[in-house]
Amino acid sequence: MRVVIAGGGSVGTAIALDLIDRHHDVTLMEQSNQTAERIRALLPGVNVMSADACEYSRLAAADLRSADVVIAATGDDEDNLVISWLAKQEFGVPRVISRINNSRNEWLFNESWGVDVAVSTPALITSLVDEAVEVGSIINLMGLAHGKMRLIEVTLAHNAPAVVRKLTLDDLRLADSVRVVAVVRSDQPMVPSPNMHFLENDHVILIARGDASQECAAAFIG
Repeated sequence: MRVVIAGGGSVGTAIALDLIDRHHDVTLMEQSNQTAERIRALLPGVNVMSADACEYSRLAAADLRSADVVIAATGDDEDNLVISWLAKQEFGVPRVISRINNSRNEWLFNESWGVDVAVSTPALITSLVDEAVEVGSIINLMGLAHGKMRLIEVTLAHNAPAVVRKLTLDDLRLADSVRVVAVVRSDQPMVPSPNMHFLENDHVILIARGDASQECAAAFIG
């Protein structure tokens, strides 16, 4: 698979290293000549270009039309949006992944800007903090399908309806917009089954439509 990465900071470099270890064809674009030279020495298996990935001509020089995936991984959200839009609209890249540096900008990273998958490190870290301290709350882990779906987690409190009423997954009769995909109990992952009962402190992992929070709350939050 041919992957083009925009941004030669710590994030872009780490991604490039992982991808070449998996035998992908990787091109990395970095605006700073000095940084590009350093990356060439560090990652001899990567095609490193000293170029501004926000410029159409430089993306064309990187032969973006032949790329399977473009990753906009710079430290600037505006640049990542421009790169994503150009990759999708001008070069027709099948899959565009974009880094979000400031969680306040997360609403912009959608298909209208050419983003197929948005990765927000601040939001992810916040969700991990919430996971450690929040019981009986819906924790957003990540967005899926251009933001239309969400991967969420609920740690069940003692008064969760599913716990108090000793309901099975089948008894809950969740809406079509919600699916339980896993349950972690006592540090052991479990595949949900229709006759599974829920216990206090279960970590319930769900995929839900973006507007389905109420359905999740009704079943799992007291």
